[in-house]
Amino acid sequence: MALEALTRHLSYGRLAIACCALAVVCSTAAIAARYRSSRHPPPRHERIHPIPYPNLELPLQVSGSQYEPLAWASVAGWGDDDHLAAYKAFRTSCKPIAAQQGAPAESKALGSSLRDPCRIAKGLDLGDGAKAKEFFEQNFVPLRISRLGEDAGFVTGYYEPVLEGSKTQTDVYNVPVYRRPSNLFVRGKTQASVGLPNSGPVYRKIGRRKLVPYYDRAQIEDGAIAGRGLEICWLKSQTDLLFAQIQGSARIKFEDGTTLRINYDAHNGYPYTPVGRVLIDRGIIPRDQMSMQKIREWMEQNPDGANEVRRQNRAYVFFREVPLSDKDEAVGAQGVPLTPGRSIAVDKALHVYGTPFFIAGQLPIESEQSKTPFHRLMIAQDTGSAIVGPARADLYFGAGADAGKVSGRLRHNMQFVMLVPKGLDPVARGHKLPIPDERPSAKIAKLFPQTDPAKDKPAAKPADVPTATVAKAGSKDAAKNAATKDAAPAASPATTPVAQAAPVAEPVPLPVARPDIPQQPEKRRYRRYRHHREQ
Repeated sequence: MALEALTRHLSYGRLAIACCALAVVCSTAAIAARYRSSRHPPPRHERIHPIPYPNLELPLQVSGSQYEPLAWASVAGWGDDDHLAAYKAFRTSCKPIAAQQGAPAESKALGSSLRDPCRIAKGLDLGDGAKAKEFFEQNFVPLRISRLGEDAGFVTGYYEPVLEGSKTQTDVYNVPVYRRPSNLFVRGKTQASVGLPNSGPVYRKIGRRKLVPYYDRAQIEDGAIAGRGLEICWLKSQTDLLFAQIQGSARIKFEDGTTLRINYDAHNGYPYTPVGRVLIDRGIIPRDQMSMQKIREWMEQNPDGANEVRRQNRAYVFFREVPLSDKDEAVGAQGVPLTPGRSIAVDKALHVYGTPFFIAGQLPIESEQSKTPFHRLMIAQDTGSAIVGPARADLYFGAGADAGKVSGRLRHNMQFVMLVPKGLDPVARGHKLPIPDERPSAKIAKLFPQTDPAKDKPAAKPADVPTATVAKAGSKDAAKNAATKDAAPAASPATTPVAQAAPVAEPVPLPVARPDIPQQPEKRRYRRYRHHREQ
């Protein structure tokens, strides 16, 4: 019996020792796990709320612009134009548009939407103005456009100068026309690139790596690149060269009767400063009398002053020879021949070449004092460094002195109507946008009142608003709804002037995100571990 009791006692002792050892192991594992969690907390998975709306493209957007859909009957002077002439200019622009493949390199409002009307125009050989008018009405939507906050656009004119020149330098012809220098560098372009951008930085290489800004006008006129074989031809004066650079092209008539055609190829990287603005700011020529003819006359009469004023424009243009005959028109930035009276230069950063613009107003076409009605559909086929904005255009009038006189006196506000392909109709695409969620009830609005600490003044009660003001607002809303009848469904009774006086619930702000609260227990866990280590 004693032996059996002793054996049982030893078994209980071993069991107790095993239990103690197991407890120590479990405690150590738990402490180690807490330490690891304190040093490397598990990743916090934020709750992602899926957007309930489909991923649809927004309607037409042109940066810095405001626009209004119109009916064709509301486009003033639309029926008075020669639509067949506009149609022929549009088909000219369709050739490079049809040759494009894939998405456009630069994302713009119209994108590649002109391909559809160009595809239709390719199969139509119209010879009637009425059918050409019908083509534009069936494939485009009129959209009045202007700069944000303005009610009209702005137009100027340009032309192709015809200048006298020489193939060699003489005492009379001693102003060189330079081609693009080999040390002129534009990021992303090579010497094989034709027609470098007309804006942006331009550098001059020194050695293999060092880049510095290119020479400005004064340095080039003083001979910075002379003697390198860059001379295309020679002109009589720096004023002739300046006007050729402003227009971007020129016809050079030689003494032997031949003609050389030159076009823009590159610039030196400096922003363009209009010499006319300098003359206006100095009070030399009044603003209301400013024209290219006035500038030329003043420069011819004041050669020393002309030299100083001209160098205020540090920008300088380099040319290239183009194989065109006297019968051919100048080639625009789109790469197609321009059409006098139908081609315009627009802001390349905002618009797509080939876009039709209906420009309406009054211009001094016949004389400086005349106000000739101008209602004409123009095609965007060119650009210029001074042409900036959604409703800004340079009207091309052809070549020669007469075209120069007309274009030189244009600085006028005009109405712009952009023709948008129906594939980008903002009214039709607006119907596809999702309807916003319903507003919360008045009970929910009371639980989450909206307050603005910056504005403590109570809002004026609808009853305090004069009746005439309410009626005026109602008439504006009615006119807007009539102009954009198809843009949105009919307004609900809650938006009528009578219902505006009724109290409505305030809009409820979105809930504020819950702040991250630091986890205090982590420090206590760390202290426990330090206490365990000290034991």
